[in-house]
Amino acid sequence: MIGPAWDRAAPRVSATDGHERDRLAAAARHAATHLEVRGVVCVACTFVDNSGITRMKGVPVGRLDAAVVWGIGASPVFDAFGVDDSITAGRFAGGPVGDLRLHPDLDRLTALAAQPGWAWAPVDRRDQTGAPHPQDARDLVRVEAVRLAGRGLRVAMAFEIEWAVAPAGADGFVPAARGPAYGMTRVAELGDYLRDVVTALTEEGLVVEQIHPEYAAGQFEVSVAAQDPLGAADTCVLVKETVRAVSGRHGLRASFAPKVLADGVGNGGHVHLSLWGDGESDGGDGVTGSGAIGSSGYGAGPGPAGATALGATALGATALGATALGATAPGGWNGGGRDNLLGGGHGPGGLTATGEAFAAGILARLPALMALGAPSVASYLRLVPSQWAGAYACWGLENREAALRLIPGPPAAAGRAANLEIKCFDLAANPYLVAAGLLAAGHAGLDDEARLPPPVDVDPASLDPAERARRGIARLPTDLGAAVAAFTADDVLRRACGPALHDTVASVRRAEIDRFADADPAAVVAATRWRY
Repeated sequence: MIGPAWDRAAPRVSATDGHERDRLAAAARHAATHLEVRGVVCVACTFVDNSGITRMKGVPVGRLDAAVVWGIGASPVFDAFGVDDSITAGRFAGGPVGDLRLHPDLDRLTALAAQPGWAWAPVDRRDQTGAPHPQDARDLVRVEAVRLAGRGLRVAMAFEIEWAVAPAGADGFVPAARGPAYGMTRVAELGDYLRDVVTALTEEGLVVEQIHPEYAAGQFEVSVAAQDPLGAADTCVLVKETVRAVSGRHGLRASFAPKVLADGVGNGGHVHLSLWGDGESDGGDGVTGSGAIGSSGYGAGPGPAGATALGATALGATALGATALGATAPGGWNGGGRDNLLGGGHGPGGLTATGEAFAAGILARLPALMALGAPSVASYLRLVPSQWAGAYACWGLENREAALRLIPGPPAAAGRAANLEIKCFDLAANPYLVAAGLLAAGHAGLDDEARLPPPVDVDPASLDPAERARRGIARLPTDLGAAVAAFTADDVLRRACGPALHDTVASVRRAEIDRFADADPAAVVAATRWRY
């Protein structure tokens, strides 16, 4: 049996390794010089807590080298923070004792295009010896990706970002654009704003694949190119904070909450992923995988020539976590493997045996994964049948009502663009927990040589309840309590998270359930609308 993630040491900065400290310090000073030339004064160093809120500590750019080598002090109490900033007292978190060090990742150091004078870097949370903190979700993604790499497999992943905008200054929600769903009218209303979102993301080294109005009034979506899972989770944070900043500069307020109006359509946080390897034994056609999937499900082209996370080729900080210097930003990444194992096979929907097992592992654990991917009481106000939220635990070929949608891509791509979309998640989630949970669930499906049930080719809600039962189509949890119960009972996620993280996630979720026990939907939405 594979040991828990918290017991598998990731790379660490040793207090006794002078050579490594010197190397990191030199790289940080080099990066700081280029930031200073661009007028950067401070670096926002961020992590996402178990309630899905991005927290930060900032350092002056001149102190970046010290932060990278020695870390920035931070209490582990943030593990127990709730969405309302209340602190849950749990077995492994919530007290005043202890300290962690936040180590900024130079590979993702980015000058923020919409916040002049600021740069951003995600952090690894470590203890005083340099060992990963047991509740560092970012390190958990790294560990799960390494486990898959041990089987010769890589995952390409992207998060869809949906948000709604209202005029700044009010706590209620009045949409800032009222044009038709997906309508060009909204571009006439907020075209300058949408242009500036794309411009800012591109200047930050990201590859924007598409942007468009969504279904609800004032709602939009942006899709970026696929990356490795850790890069995708980092990028999810960067995109959200960039959109938030651009919105503010346009006199708007952005919400990524599952619901902004109790009776409206919510914001999703769909995840797209593909599985890549160097060959398949069940009859995969061996087509060379030349393009990565993006959140639109089609092959992503290469990133902009010379684009970097800092937008300066002299520095060239990578956004894929390869090296601190000299690598370009994401784009056209296919997981490092030759074959896309979600296409070109002889299984259902063109899946290979390996791809089917990985997908089946995710499908089997979707109820438990909901505690990670739909982590708020408000999440279950969004998860309504027949609203394309994926409320049923089933899969289907291009079925937008199935929680797990298989997208084969255009036939001309010969399976290279095939990917899975997980539709039941939202952006209240910690993207690192989501990415790690999906990898662990898929890996369990590989271990079990799992197989998918028959696909569903209709809206499951349209079926007679007896027919749904006959076909084994069950609703996903309809409230956060049911999701937490499934999560606490799931041995795969318990082993992957380790005891401290697994227990704390459940404790934070239960605290939110208690917080909103007597609240009606409108009160829940009002309390969470501007928290995400």
